[in-house]
Amino acid sequence: MHLKQCRRCVACRQGKLQSEMLRLAKVNNQIIIDDKNKFGGRGAYVCKNNICIKLAVKKKLFNRAFKMNVDNSIYDQLGEYEQNN
Repeated sequence: MHLKQCRRCVACRQGKLQSEMLRLAKVNNQIIIDDKNKFGGRGAYVCKNNICIKLAVKKKLFNRAFKMNVDNSIYDQLGEYEQNN
């Protein structure tokens, strides 16, 4: 496994392949869900499983990852993503 492809989940803290994870990106002080991995900027990852997404939403773990308050609408979108997948 190439190190560039390995990312750490904000919830379970396990390293996994980038393709197995969902990325959130900070672009111009806005947080967006980058499910296609095409945006630049600071990124934080969560596993695509329901347990990790629920934990990230419940504890608002992306606030710490991005060192800012992430809007609740982003956590709502993550909750919808978790329910749909």
